[in-house]
Amino acid sequence: MKNHKPSLRKRIALNLFSKYTDAQAQLHELSYLFWECTLRCNISCIHCGSDCRHDNRVKDMPYEDFIKVAQQVKAHYNPNKVMIVITGGEPLMRKDLEDCGMALKNLGFPWGFVTNGYALTEERFEKLLNSGLRSMTISLDGFEQSHNWLRGNPHNFRKATEAIKLAVGAGNRIVFDVATCVNQRNFTELEQLKLFLIELGLKKWRLFSICPIGRAKDNPELSLTNQQFCKLLDFIKSGRGEKTIETSFGCEGFLGNYESEVREGFFFCRAGIHIASVLADGSICACPNIDRAHFTQGSIYTDDFMDVWQNRFSQMRKRAWTKEGLCADCDIFKWCKGNGIHLRDVENHDVLRCHYKMIKDAPDN
Repeated sequence: MKNHKPSLRKRIALNLFSKYTDAQAQLHELSYLFWECTLRCNISCIHCGSDCRHDNRVKDMPYEDFIKVAQQVKAHYNPNKVMIVITGGEPLMRKDLEDCGMALKNLGFPWGFVTNGYALTEERFEKLLNSGLRSMTISLDGFEQSHNWLRGNPHNFRKATEAIKLAVGAGNRIVFDVATCVNQRNFTELEQLKLFLIELGLKKWRLFSICPIGRAKDNPELSLTNQQFCKLLDFIKSGRGEKTIETSFGCEGFLGNYESEVREGFFFCRAGIHIASVLADGSICACPNIDRAHFTQGSIYTDDFMDVWQNRFSQMRKRAWTKEGLCADCDIFKWCKGNGIHLRDVENHDVLRCHYKMIKDAPDN
């Protein structure tokens, strides 16, 4: 069995951090606003959580509608302190992304986007930078065969690699990282992939396990075994602090004794506390990956966004209701608070995945 429990020193720190997170839930100051600008996509990822398509029945929201939300936010917050992240679908499917970016820039908001890199050309990248683009995340999920398998496109590895090269070439004009979804097919490639990314000039690399939602729900090739998951965390831990590349685990899941060793700080699900999103149909939600049927808080077309932010989201800010199912008798609930909201199975009153249990149940070797 793994030494899964946090050390005494970490337990003391976690107790203090738990008080901090409770205070933050009461304050709920918005710092990240996601805009799901489209559900259209130019590839077909087998793990997609939103089931995007090239032509989706939900039409793209006019960017002016989202700008109205940004104006409401600016009336209450310093726009320089609220990061706007544009996601999808694939944001580059929109031809007016630069116009939206410029409008956000003029309001004083820093903004970035998440992309598969397929449609990022040198010319368009330059236009985006001139429109105020400050940050970018590019997905790369292994070498050519494993990446293209996951992304459902025979050319995406080449396109994503070209996008990474463009971002590296931009120097300090942009902050960017690469995100890798770790699965059965790319698990053995991680060390070589790391060297490949270093050679490309990458400085920041985030690795994720794939959430069992959307298309990934019933695909066993997308999930890691308990032992593989621990080996992934050990791999990330060994890469922390390297001058060549900074590795980190994604923001999900309480990780027991790995806490503060594989990413910055302790686990804290900020959905509805610091993070909100405007979805493609105008729904107001928290993290775009959460269960929309149960956690949507309103709509920008019928509600004032800031009123919703200030007075709703109680499910995220008061987490006692998550102490059910696997979490009911858990001895670390006060630190985990029921895992990330996106992993809550509301209908079955349980959690879809417990990272702490995966670590606890993993064999030593």
